Amino acid sequence: MKNTFGTAVAVTIFGESHGPAVGAVIDGLAPGLRVEEGYVAAQMDRRRARADGLSTGRTEADGVEFVSGVYNGRTTGTAVTLLIRNQNTRSGDYAKTADLLRPGHADYTAHAKYHGWQDARGGGHFSGRITAALVAAGALCRYALEQKGVVIATHLRCCAGVEDRPFAADEETLRAQQEKLNGMDFAVLSEAAGDAMRIAIRAAAAEGDSVGGVLETAVTGLSAGLGEPFFGSVESTLAQLLFSIPAVKGVEFGEGFGFAALRGSAANDPFRMQDGRVVTATNRNGGINGGITNGMPVVLRTVVKPTPSIYKPQQTVDYAAKQNADIQIQGRHDPCILPRARAVQDAACAIGLLDLYTQQFGPGWQTEG
Repeated sequence: MKNTFGTAVAVTIFGESHGPAVGAVIDGLAPGLRVEEGYVAAQMDRRRARADGLSTGRTEADGVEFVSGVYNGRTTGTAVTLLIRNQNTRSGDYAKTADLLRPGHADYTAHAKYHGWQDARGGGHFSGRITAALVAAGALCRYALEQKGVVIATHLRCCAGVEDRPFAADEETLRAQQEKLNGMDFAVLSEAAGDAMRIAIRAAAAEGDSVGGVLETAVTGLSAGLGEPFFGSVESTLAQLLFSIPAVKGVEFGEGFGFAALRGSAANDPFRMQDGRVVTATNRNGGINGGITNGMPVVLRTVVKPTPSIYKPQQTVDYAAKQNADIQIQGRHDPCILPRARAVQDAACAIGLLDLYTQQFGPGWQTEG
């Protein structure tokens, strides 16, 4: 199983949904990097379930324990190991349907790969619970980036067919939007859209169903020249991380699939001079040319499918009996994961970007200046 991402900054995740804990090991953080536990806790809180009808009833404190690599509030330069204890598991919810393959889940593919030796409780290592470790690791990376002026923010661009406003085209307004979103639990730019999304999520939950949508992320403050032309491009680096988030089924940068309807004259971003630096008059390419940042905001979107754990009866297979069967899933599940997945998307972007920066400028860049 591939559990590690990164080159200069490498993150390894571990644990299972109903095991003692989930966690991460981060290699490549420079010595002396400040670890603000309050900042980490705030990032974890964005991912935390709230039992508010919009998320799962499985609520946990998600306190982060640093067991190596941090001393007196600073990184030591050795591997940082962090743990998040699982404190609210109900494995019995899965006992009755243990041999039934849950539609939309990795139950069958896990059997095919691990031959029944996997921990299947709550999805085991395939569970969205593991993203708690990703958020904690991403918080350290994100804090380091923010000290360099790199800001990441994500909102629910679309949920259950309800559209939020897109990010602003001008950077000054965009930065204000980022600040607003990073102070919100339910991250939307339009309050009316947010209200309509909440209604749609609760309506699906009342019917035992779920909804999906689109998350849109903007990164400002990036320097030009980050990334590589092909296999280490900014797009390929971030896309690998984003596709590792459970339920993400599509990623696009800038105009994305909208380019298909444009001519080159409309798709190209004209270059201009502004305050002594090169900028683009538009940002259809999402801040990236040839796999390398051009200094404009990086804008990307992910498509998040509806939560596969729904309470409606579904057709499936009894894997042990090798025969068709029906299943009605029990347990506690999110009717929509977008409000919480926004924190995971921020973390994934932070890990990828800090790795790219450290590859280019070395670990000293993280703390110098």
